[in-house]
Amino acid sequence: MGLKQELVAFRAEYERTTPTDRIALYNAKVAELKASFPIDGVLAAGENAPAFELPSAWGRTVSLAEVLHKGPAVLVFYRGGWCPYCNIQLRAYQQALPEISQLGASLVAISPQLPDGSLSTAERNALDFAVLSDAGNDVAQSFGLVYSLPEELRQALRSVDKALPAINGDESWALPVPATFVIASDGRIALSHVDIDYRGRCEPHVVLSALRSLQSAASAAAHA
Repeated sequence: MGLKQELVAFRAEYERTTPTDRIALYNAKVAELKASFPIDGVLAAGENAPAFELPSAWGRTVSLAEVLHKGPAVLVFYRGGWCPYCNIQLRAYQQALPEISQLGASLVAISPQLPDGSLSTAERNALDFAVLSDAGNDVAQSFGLVYSLPEELRQALRSVDKALPAINGDESWALPVPATFVIASDGRIALSHVDIDYRGRCEPHVVLSALRSLQSAASAAAHA
């Protein structure tokens, strides 16, 4: 089952077992965010990715410059390990990791949750790639991805023991919209994919296609 099919199947099962007023709330807030989110502020293909350093789930600091020194980077901004859609995406990317590595790229996942939460996410999903903590959403903000949850969604998350202040370590109730970037080794963004509706995610084959294009361009340049 592909990522899209898995997400659709999970959503169908969730909506089958969830009160209709909760489903209506989530649908309404997704529609509001689609109407209000400043999508033009998200970094686009052709722009340069901002430099950053973030702590990993395993306690070491990882910089974008360090990653790009090895080759292209695939950056996945996700909401947190508390989000089932995020976990489905991360596991799908884990399955694609051998192909990503074969194309000379590194995979990096970034969320605002505290390092302990990132470690739990990595262990629970058996992830073999870097999982970084962007406390305060500073890096996500530099990519143009951050928004603050409205009060109705804050209440909904509190009611299921997913209050963000305890998970992220601040009172902002801010999250990144899920996004996937492929970044060339020179720092240029080759792919910018944003899902304002958190229930959809970038398919791994889209990432692999972007990486193959980078590899082909590099090969052509080397033989020019």
